[in-house]
Amino acid sequence: MATITAKIERQVVLLDENRTTHEAAVLMFEKHIGSVVVTRESRVIGLFTERDLIHDMAQKRRDPITVKIREVMRPEFVRVSPAERGERCIELMKLHQCRHLLVFDGDAFVGIISLRDLLLVLLEEKEELIRQLTRYVTS
Repeated sequence: MATITAKIERQVVLLDENRTTHEAAVLMFEKHIGSVVVTRESRVIGLFTERDLIHDMAQKRRDPITVKIREVMRPEFVRVSPAERGERCIELMKLHQCRHLLVFDGDAFVGIISLRDLLLVLLEEKEELIRQLTRYVTS
């Protein structure tokens, strides 16, 4: 599998840690995304996903209108570089039981890559392999 560079989502929703989980949920719904990157003073400090919201509501029974993202977010997010290989990203997702990785080039936040993005890369590679094998067999 190739590097993840081409599949990094660079148009990422950033939300301040003091916004509510309800605000984050509305944005995720409107933009058809499963996560937002949490910031403090324009610095990335965590990741908030739809799974975090559901977990908080179901287990702790708190009201998303009053709960701040900083109370629910994942401060220990997994970071990778743009040159990371897809296989390694999938391994990291399995290991950390997550579906999103934050991409950093050194200390600079670049974007996010999701399990869906990685599966598309894998599918594209398999389709290309099938085309090559078909050409080989039929020529």
